[in-house]
Amino acid sequence: MCAKPLKKEPRQVETTGHSWDGIEEWNNPLPRWWVWVFVGTIVWGVGYTVAYPAWPLLTEATPGVIGGNTRLDVATEIAAVDKSNEAIKAKLVAADLTAISADEELANFATNAGAAIFRTNCATCHGSGAAGVEGKGYPNLLDDDWLWGGTMEDIHLTITHGIRNTTDKDARYSEMPKFGADEILDATQIAQVAEHVLALSGQEHDATLAAAGATVFVDAGCNACHMDDGTGDRMQGAPNLTDAIWLYGGSREAIIETVTYARFGVMPNWNERLSEDEIRAVAFFVHSRGGGE
Repeated sequence: MCAKPLKKEPRQVETTGHSWDGIEEWNNPLPRWWVWVFVGTIVWGVGYTVAYPAWPLLTEATPGVIGGNTRLDVATEIAAVDKSNEAIKAKLVAADLTAISADEELANFATNAGAAIFRTNCATCHGSGAAGVEGKGYPNLLDDDWLWGGTMEDIHLTITHGIRNTTDKDARYSEMPKFGADEILDATQIAQVAEHVLALSGQEHDATLAAAGATVFVDAGCNACHMDDGTGDRMQGAPNLTDAIWLYGGSREAIIETVTYARFGVMPNWNERLSEDEIRAVAFFVHSRGGGE
């Protein structure tokens, strides 16, 4: 129920007039200090919006009477850092790729710069630790298994032009046929060649089907890229089928899916997004993770 404010006794706090089951609500005034602090924050807030950039407009924010511009401050600081690194960047670009590690100053700069570039641009697919994502097609850059070569020159070329993209005519390119989807092989043959691949990689397999799959492996032309012994050809981006390293999974089901529908992993060309010194720095960083050749 509601009623008008009541004051029962002198110096007793008034109630709001609200009562719930006999429980009344007092109408205590706010402490004076709290009220003045609240008023002060309002005054401070108004002053801040006048003094500093605050209100967003169509293309920019109001500059404020002191003319502050945090975006310009950041850009100025970045430009200053870039200028201070001009000499070392020029040295990095001019250096032979294989000689970077021999120059301590250059190697330290390339490692630190490359790590920052990697975290910003490459970690999305390869992971922050460069271990890739097993079964998802994102290679582990820490091991010594390379589809397109693991030398400094190879890594630099891969980063520069990318893989199977449509934006760089010099991108590395290879394409696996869709043996099942394009009806090159039937389901029985695919099952047989899958058992052969399991046998090549030392996994549990059906020996009878694997023996038949070995014939299919050659007749279908799988050996043209993966070689007769299944060790692959890195210059074509053809994986080694005899090790335990799988981009898209090495289970029977995953292999059958790969043979049936093929895989077509794409890497962007970074020469349109990164400068030459940045490409060299991140190439050196990747090469130094432990798997570089």
